[in-house]
Amino acid sequence: MFTYAYDNYLRHAYPLDELRPITCDGTDTWGSYSLTLIDALDTLAIMGNHSEFQRVANILTKELRFDTDIDVSVFETNIRVIGGLLSAHLLSKQAGIKVDPSWPCGGPLLDLAQDVAKRLLPAFDTPTGMPYGTVNLEYGVPDNETPVTCTACVATYIIEFGTLSHLTGNPIFEETALKALESLWLYRSEIGLVGNHIDVKTGQWIALDSGIGAGVDSYLEYLVKGSLLLNNPKLMEMFTEYEKVVKQYIKHDDWYMWVNMKKGHVTMPIFQSLEAFWPGIQSMCGNIDEAMKTMHNYHQVWRQLGFIPEFYSIVNGLPVEKREGYPLRPELVESAMYLYKATKDPFLLEVGRDILESIEASAKTKCGYSSIKNVNTHQQDNRMESFFLAETTKYLYLLFDEDNFIHNDGGHGDILQHASGECIVNTGSYIFNTEAHPIDLAALKCCTQATEQENFKKLLKSLKGSNVDKLQSLKNYLNKKQKPSAVNTEVLTTNFTCPARTFQSRMSLLGEMFLNDDNT
Repeated sequence: MFTYAYDNYLRHAYPLDELRPITCDGTDTWGSYSLTLIDALDTLAIMGNHSEFQRVANILTKELRFDTDIDVSVFETNIRVIGGLLSAHLLSKQAGIKVDPSWPCGGPLLDLAQDVAKRLLPAFDTPTGMPYGTVNLEYGVPDNETPVTCTACVATYIIEFGTLSHLTGNPIFEETALKALESLWLYRSEIGLVGNHIDVKTGQWIALDSGIGAGVDSYLEYLVKGSLLLNNPKLMEMFTEYEKVVKQYIKHDDWYMWVNMKKGHVTMPIFQSLEAFWPGIQSMCGNIDEAMKTMHNYHQVWRQLGFIPEFYSIVNGLPVEKREGYPLRPELVESAMYLYKATKDPFLLEVGRDILESIEASAKTKCGYSSIKNVNTHQQDNRMESFFLAETTKYLYLLFDEDNFIHNDGGHGDILQHASGECIVNTGSYIFNTEAHPIDLAALKCCTQATEQENFKKLLKSLKGSNVDKLQSLKNYLNKKQKPSAVNTEVLTTNFTCPARTFQSRMSLLGEMFLNDDNT
């Protein structure tokens, strides 16, 4: 399915952004930078097509440029382009590319991702730190840009920007994404909910509907995944607190509805197809029983109609008029993959089978796979979004391919030798961004270790004053990094207190122990 759609994109649409599978041509949608090619690149690696991955990575490295006078969505560019480039960079070695000695902390695809991110940063220059929705890649925020944007568009950057900071050593990206997240948190209503659209200049809510679907979804997703990826417990605490409010006001009998953010009363008793990501997030938090109950509800809608519409009336049991479409979205199979990993329940394989069969039967065209304009009639629409290759086919493949390297349980990995020491990558510790681009947590730790070593060396060279002053400076530096924990007494006794050591060498040893040993 992936190969058929991908080959038709190359044949009929490349170098345009997307394939139009009915008219067999292409169109630019999100930015005129061969979006589908970027979005699909890591799927090639996951499915084992290394030769094509290498060919495309080489093309992108040589030809892709972002210094163009074009307005782009900050949100979509981040999750699809930056996310796709970062994931492809981190999978390059797995896909057989001869990587730079600095990899994973350097490389041409990483350079491209960082270039794009720098061009998005002007969007965050607001009184609240929350970003505008649109930015010009060459000139920054357009003069007439509206300050109103969706909640998810404000808070879906911590995975990509955090990854960039850890790989490159430049903290500006993670700091910017965290500021936006934390700022949004301050504008919750008195009952603890966020709305759907907000003014990034004033923090005033423009759309007051609150739910877990369109306009909000990836905000909640990134609290969980950002916490896991960056070892940031504060983000998980925020999610846990918000989940309580979701259960109090938004959840109704294993469905999730839309409510007024200030009062909590139901405003729209509907299920949106984008909400189908929620059981997957619940499974990541260990809430399997609730996730499975909701999954059964969502699957019943699929069985009823052959697809899930953008909006489905829970009260009437029918698609909402003018929102009957299904643009080949991945969220239901995404949750099926996560829950199957957690439970091995064969019901979830049936969900995947039903999704695959419906798409194959009703969405296939002579030039690819089409969106469905109306789930009642299965009428086709002349668009194949890039996420069909980035997400839908990828999650289907990973649901059934239990032995894929992505599913590595930590039993093996690749050892890298860096100037800062030894580190291990490709251990299966992947966190997917909201466009299904996997980020290797182990690679981030490898580069963070190297950055810390370099920063510590600079600190030692900069220390001035008496020995007491130097020790105090070192103590202050280490205290900023983590709270004191158990001390490795044996190492301290045999090495640190050795009379032959100079004061400077003892300080170096102490720093190295801190940076290389989590128990020190």
